[in-house]
Amino acid sequence: MANYNNLLLESRDGILFITVNRPSKMNALNIETVKELHTAMQEVYDDDTVRGVILTGSGEKAFVAGADIAEIAELNEVNGRRFSERGQDVFSMIEESPKPVIAAVNGFALGGGCELAMACHIRVASDNAKFGQPEVNLGLIPGYGGTQRLTQLVGKGKAMELMMTGDLISAAEAKELGLANHVTTPEGLTSKCLEIMQKIISKAPLAVGMIVDCVNAWYDKEEHGYQTEANSFSRCCGSEDFKEGTSAFLEKRKPQFRGV
Repeated sequence: MANYNNLLLESRDGILFITVNRPSKMNALNIETVKELHTAMQEVYDDDTVRGVILTGSGEKAFVAGADIAEIAELNEVNGRRFSERGQDVFSMIEESPKPVIAAVNGFALGGGCELAMACHIRVASDNAKFGQPEVNLGLIPGYGGTQRLTQLVGKGKAMELMMTGDLISAAEAKELGLANHVTTPEGLTSKCLEIMQKIISKAPLAVGMIVDCVNAWYDKEEHGYQTEANSFSRCCGSEDFKEGTSAFLEKRKPQFRGV
């Protein structure tokens, strides 16, 4: 097993627990963590003893509270595209895994964290969880597949509203919308995930993997949605509004957007 700086991996009876472990940063996804998620998922693909994955964040406050804004603030139109495409590739590995991946959403799942949860096959949330795609507050859009997966899960109208307002929603509303499969107490979160996972891994592994393939086939990734997202994310990174949005966030002030 590889060495990780920002992830904790623990195997229990064929179930691999992957924990994003940056509690001082609310488990925000920096570039290194995204790369480590790729490595961890490759281990999942390659290790026949792994039957399923439960993905969560360390601590009680956050699953993943977004991306690392200090890193994002350094993006431009050229490297912004690669930043988006890299995250899309890693999250597609999760979505396309032939082994079930359950997100145990234990707090804030914002921006890249919401996108990470949506890439998982099933989402179980604690009742204190919050979901949202607030990138518009930075002069940005979701760049790790969020414009596509949120629309798939909650429908066009609600996805438009959530992404254009940047509003956060509760775990209860997320379940009502279809963004979360189940809501439980923080204390019962792991046991609920284990209950579902143990039921799934008792079934035929080949059939489970084929269900993943068939369901994902409904949403044809050969279409242009993800590339349009990466292109648009890149354009945002070249805008003055993006510079203002990220600067305002880091300086803890309200942004003054000008539409350029």
